[in-house]
Amino acid sequence: MLLALKQLIIPPGDRLLLNALTWQDYEAILEELEDRRSIRLSYSQGTLEAMTPLFIHENTKVLIGDLVKVLLDELALDYEPAGSTTFKNQQMDQGIEPDESFYVNHCTAIRGKTRIDLAIDPPPDLAIEVDIINRTQFNNYERLGVPELWRYNGERLQINVLQGSEYVESPQSRLFPQFNLLDKIPETLQNSQKIGSAMALRQFRIWVKQMLNT
Repeated sequence: MLLALKQLIIPPGDRLLLNALTWQDYEAILEELEDRRSIRLSYSQGTLEAMTPLFIHENTKVLIGDLVKVLLDELALDYEPAGSTTFKNQQMDQGIEPDESFYVNHCTAIRGKTRIDLAIDPPPDLAIEVDIINRTQFNNYERLGVPELWRYNGERLQINVLQGSEYVESPQSRLFPQFNLLDKIPETLQNSQKIGSAMALRQFRIWVKQMLNT
């Protein structure tokens, strides 16, 4: 199986589902594909999803991450970006690689580490998924205890906050409750397709400053 996966070609925008895998299979696949990290992996209780992102997916996820950094910077919040780190927990039989992720409330707990072990380390405070090609595995985030998950489908931003063991859709981010991000982030992302990412980012920073001043 590992030889077949190493030889596998997944065209950009496509995805592959494999069922009935063990945790050991998942760990072996991570190791086998270590030099092909353009392939994104998500694992949940025996099911592995592999996908290769499109340019629009990567462009969007980087810009959303940059927007989050603007918010964090303007609020003078301490943070550590975690990007697409592989977050996994063998006891929970879960593994995920978000499009972007951030440690904010728990940034000092992981600062200086070279690896994250969710058996002893906290999960990221915010994970971001750009769901343009309809990925299926999102319950991993609930089971791993990620407090906040943003999902953007190319048109709409959905903010999910963890209540107990389940996500509840929320009109506001817990990290940034003073901002109407449900409207502003999609507006900024769509505008970036016309004026470019750099200009859209500058305009977003101006908006953030205005909101803080009022």
